[in-house]
Amino acid sequence: MSQPLVIFDLDGTLVDTAPDLIDSLNHVMDINGHPHVTFDDVTWLVGQGARVMIERAWSMHGHPGSPEQLETALEAFLEHYASQMPGQSKPYPGLISALDRLQTAGMALAVCTNKTERLARQLLESLGLTSRFAAITGGDTFAVRKPHADHILGTIERAGGEARAAVMIGDSVNDILAAQNAEIPAIGVPFGYSDKPVESFSPDVVIAHFDELDEALVTRLVAERGTAS
Repeated sequence: MSQPLVIFDLDGTLVDTAPDLIDSLNHVMDINGHPHVTFDDVTWLVGQGARVMIERAWSMHGHPGSPEQLETALEAFLEHYASQMPGQSKPYPGLISALDRLQTAGMALAVCTNKTERLARQLLESLGLTSRFAAITGGDTFAVRKPHADHILGTIERAGGEARAAVMIGDSVNDILAAQNAEIPAIGVPFGYSDKPVESFSPDVVIAHFDELDEALVTRLVAERGTAS
């Protein structure tokens, strides 16, 4: 069998970034005279990239912006967010040990996020995680992004892996749908930013903590998908 490849979403899966995303979003809300958003709003604001997050936050308060206003707001958001990194963002409990287990077992790792690739790389570098991953792709790396299958398939190619030996881990509908569209197994995590229970998106399995992520689980999912196909 080819070397297994475990692909991770970033925000809400690998790293708890909500405090810093909300802080930078509220920086933009202040600039434009809009009310703040709260942590309770993050589950449906996050997941489609910064531009969509700003659009949703403005629309939530009845202030849809023009394309020009949104572009200016996006630039302000990105500048503020990058300048604060890593801020309060931190890996989820058990993540580092899980990465150690997978790599010790000979598995490759990758990141597939709708965050821009530049910000994804900057965040992972600031947390000392970049060297862990054979590939890091963002929402602007390819012509498409999650939930499109080609975002995952392109990540697999960049990591030197094969779809038949890959698994996707994520917290949102975009992650699970992307895996299903790419016809690879999906592992859901319930501690991220989804506005609906991750179980409702029908991942192959849900893990409540990264302590549950190990060689046996990945190998089983890859084998089961191979048998099913």
